[in-house]
Amino acid sequence: MKRASVHKHTMTSSILSELEWRGLIADIAHRDELERLLAPGAAPLTLYVGFDPTADSLHLGHLIGLLILRRFQLAGHRPIAVAGGATGMIGDPSGKSSERNLLTAEVLDANIAGIQSQLRRLLDFDSPTNPALLLNNADWTRGVGVLDFLRDIGKHFSVNVMMAKESVRARMDSASGISFTEFSYALLQAFDFLHLHEKYGCALQAGGADQWGNITAGIDLIRRKHERPVCGLTTPLLTKTDGAKFGKTEGGAIWLSPEKTSVYRFYQFLVQVEDAQVIQLLRYFTFLTREEIAALEAAHAAGPEKREAHKRLALELTTLVHGEEAARDAIRASEILFGGTLAGITEKQFGEVIQEVPASHLAKDLLGQPGAALPEILVAAKLSPSKGQARKDIEAGGINVNNERVSDIKLILGPEHLLFHRYILLRKGKRNYALVEFV
Repeated sequence: MKRASVHKHTMTSSILSELEWRGLIADIAHRDELERLLAPGAAPLTLYVGFDPTADSLHLGHLIGLLILRRFQLAGHRPIAVAGGATGMIGDPSGKSSERNLLTAEVLDANIAGIQSQLRRLLDFDSPTNPALLLNNADWTRGVGVLDFLRDIGKHFSVNVMMAKESVRARMDSASGISFTEFSYALLQAFDFLHLHEKYGCALQAGGADQWGNITAGIDLIRRKHERPVCGLTTPLLTKTDGAKFGKTEGGAIWLSPEKTSVYRFYQFLVQVEDAQVIQLLRYFTFLTREEIAALEAAHAAGPEKREAHKRLALELTTLVHGEEAARDAIRASEILFGGTLAGITEKQFGEVIQEVPASHLAKDLLGQPGAALPEILVAAKLSPSKGQARKDIEAGGINVNNERVSDIKLILGPEHLLFHRYILLRKGKRNYALVEFV
């Protein structure tokens, strides 16, 4: 897998003004200190973002935090991605209305292995000047005894303050309440920040707005232990205009793994985002310049039906997550499923199409025989309810074979119609597709 290419830029606090222009800052803890650490001529800053491996892939909602790390690395700073092998066993109550199901160590290890390749695509772990680090907080938490943790960490936390945190208070007011296990989550995350500060000089933790309480817990712990300030930065929670979580569909999350969400579906999700959000998402998720985004904003205002901004968002983000070749395949599949020609399509590109179309399987020896008459095949593929209706559909010009319109009701499909020696793609009307595989 191709690794992220990151070049060192001149270090400057302009990274904060860039994040603010993009709308990526919800809150900053100790802004003056952060400005000082990012001032021209200052040493590179080390920062971290944590990712609890609740699944074997990250999803679209994780990308903002991951791209915060990438943006800082591009500006010359050192990012740390922390996989929560320890915190993932507890479960973060932030933003959750009920207790999470606890995961086993084996499942967590498998999940961490699953997300490593995604982290490596977006961060440069081989930079000679500011390589990213991928760490697992189980490595420094697993050996700490409960009594040592309570004495060295727990004594610095006020229960009154913890109960006042929004994530805890909301759960305490709910019918399900909150367990001591999840109540203690903030202590574990604070311990992460302390460890990273002591071992790597980490001075900034970033995360979503729902992480503010956990981040400030770590800041307070470091202040109590070492009497020095460290910083926190939160990004807005990304929602649709109706308040629903962005990156969620009726089928579930939009995953970064192509095994869980096909590249075509990933691309199409972005092409179809709401008009009111597309410019904001270009700022959040791409590395396009202000001038490029302004040009897309003007084009969108002048002709929103052309979806230029949407297509650019989908291209940039699909390329970033899956690579240029996969993005081209997704675009080609999109063209085909919107009636485009099949000329020059590769089998890999057609593979993206196959995933999106209901399939039927027929015997290959039918080809060239009366049983392969087009009306028969349309019924077998469930595009027409009967042979009589199939003939009417053909005569009306509503049937396409391999995206070419046919009008011969007596057409018998033969080997010459096969794509890649096994498939025929049928379409009724503009969008109703079916695939027949001859085996």
